[in-house]
Amino acid sequence: MMSMDFIENLHKTADAAAAAETEFRREAARHIAMLESERTFAFRRLNLMRAVADAVARAETEEAAITEGLAALRAKLDWPRESEAPFFPRFTAVAQALFTSLKAGDKELDRGVAEALAEFEQWYASAHGAPFWTLFEQPMAETPRVDF
Repeated sequence: MMSMDFIENLHKTADAAAAAETEFRREAARHIAMLESERTFAFRRLNLMRAVADAVARAETEEAAITEGLAALRAKLDWPRESEAPFFPRFTAVAQALFTSLKAGDKELDRGVAEALAEFEQWYASAHGAPFWTLFEQPMAETPRVDF
């Protein structure tokens, strides 16, 4: 007959293995969520800046570039025309840097665009307590289910 201590030790070992697996899965889920967020924000950044760059490239003056850049931002956010977002003035530095870089055709100036965007993102996060890119999340409205 087996000793009960032996069975109890097996039970403790099994519980420890289950706990380790659960913790690993929890940590993996956190890591996946972090990577998913980084990917989502990276594509939002790419799509926004592509639209802003296209808009700014058509401008002849810095003032027009800022106007066009903000219009592209407004369109991407689906922001109402009659409403002015408090962060629009801060985004002008990004449009200005982009205009300067595009008109000069200097790849070294691209770094200035990246820095202006990073500064804008940092400011937004500190001022609003959330990343700027969360503004692009469009919640789906509840649609009632109708059965006929």
